[in-house]
Amino acid sequence: MSARVLIFDGDCGICTTLAGVVERHVRPSPDDFEVMPFQRADLADLGLTEAQCLEALQWVGTDGRIRSAEDAVAKVLLAGRVWQRPLGLLLLVPGVNQLAGWVYRWVAANRHRLPGGTPACSMPDLRGPGA
Repeated sequence: MSARVLIFDGDCGICTTLAGVVERHVRPSPDDFEVMPFQRADLADLGLTEAQCLEALQWVGTDGRIRSAEDAVAKVLLAGRVWQRPLGLLLLVPGVNQLAGWVYRWVAANRHRLPGGTPACSMPDLRGPGA
């Protein structure tokens, strides 16, 4: 793995909108990292599963290390424009990171109810039958 890549749910309107914000306003240039819906990605090559990608945003670093959810957001900001990098560091601070995780999980669980959300944005039940 030599490229950094941000993987999002391309079936979710909110995720797609936010991925566009990352492309236009966070990523300094298209050469810095890729932004790709998991539906178009080679997940096996990235070391990801569909279930991981349905559950949360995924960041795959140049070393192949995977960060999810609020930690993926932090990594995106750290790879972003210079003025955004302190926000990425802040998101990794203990306490702030836990709060960011709570906010991330709430937004993810309710994304179909938020402006721009659609039924396709609903989180699937990944627990399996009988859970």
